[in-house]
Amino acid sequence: MSRIALVDDDRNILTSVAMTLEAEGFEVETYNDGQQALDAFNKKLPDMAVFDIKMPRMDGMDLLQRVRQKTQMPVIFLTSKDDEIDEVLGLRMGADDYVKKPFSQRLLVERIRALLRRQEVLSGEEPTAVEASQALTRGHLTMDPARHAVKWKGRDVSLTVTEFLLLQALAQRPGFVKSRDQLMDVAYDDQVYVDDRTIDSHIKRLRKKMRSVDDDFAAIETLYGIGYRYNEE
Repeated sequence: MSRIALVDDDRNILTSVAMTLEAEGFEVETYNDGQQALDAFNKKLPDMAVFDIKMPRMDGMDLLQRVRQKTQMPVIFLTSKDDEIDEVLGLRMGADDYVKKPFSQRLLVERIRALLRRQEVLSGEEPTAVEASQALTRGHLTMDPARHAVKWKGRDVSLTVTEFLLLQALAQRPGFVKSRDQLMDVAYDDQVYVDDRTIDSHIKRLRKKMRSVDDDFAAIETLYGIGYRYNEE
């Protein structure tokens, strides 16, 4: 049974979403603000979390930043209806996905299930994930899905589930272009719709992390209007 943490200062949302997730078979923990959640996470991490962005004491952005210092567990942001800045900034900071308020609880459940399935693929727990579970070496890049480990020139790079899957999809076939639609299929469930901006934000975050260990990293090439390509160095 997967443990899901819900963090939102709206008690009505916490209560209704928790009831829905528990009915779907999840174990749910609820927190009214970011600081309360962080204190609990320091003792025991959930399997994944859903954060509201705008909260008292510690907002969702600050909470994500602190969480990312210790874990790459999947995180979904709840964002304001028309606030695209929150969505893009959240993805660039390391969130795996976002859902706009007001939201369908069924949509949120599907997003949660999709993230958990992706995590299972990376850990090799799904019997159909043979290719995804194999270690991959491309020039300076080494990826080990079974351990969710990435090295570039021998240095560790910490990636979220989404970033790992995108890098893996590109590196599996160096020189071949992957369109944004193809990358969406890799990173997201068929039942989950995301737009081009979401993929672009994940790629920008991925590049930033790779350049944090190598200023000269340039293996991921953008082909404007087409997609992305991995060039083996």
